[in-house]
Amino acid sequence: MITANFFREDDRLTGFHLHGHSGYAEEGSDIVCAAVSSASQFVCNTISDHFHDSARIYVKDNTLEIRLDKHCDGHSFALIESFFEHLQMIEEEFPGTIRICINRCEISHGQEWREML
Repeated sequence: MITANFFREDDRLTGFHLHGHSGYAEEGSDIVCAAVSSASQFVCNTISDHFHDSARIYVKDNTLEIRLDKHCDGHSFALIESFFEHLQMIEEEFPGTIRICINRCEISHGQEWREML
């Protein structure tokens, strides 16, 4: 199962942490993992390469995490919200493949992202 933990401060989502495999099909043939992977990479690339917003991004061993800085543009926050809704739709269509949680936290104010896990 893919675990998707979203981080919330006040009334907006400020990032997410993804880990795991959906288990829908074998690795390399899993359309749920492919959909989540593609969408999450799109979000990270758009925030960093097109919006040029300050965010901490970590990718390693089936784990991806992004945390937005408090000074990010509203578009980056909206993109995180849209990704959350996208995962909900995938989970509806493929039940038991994604576990989505929302955690309260503080937006990064310059400290390393690992300190906030």
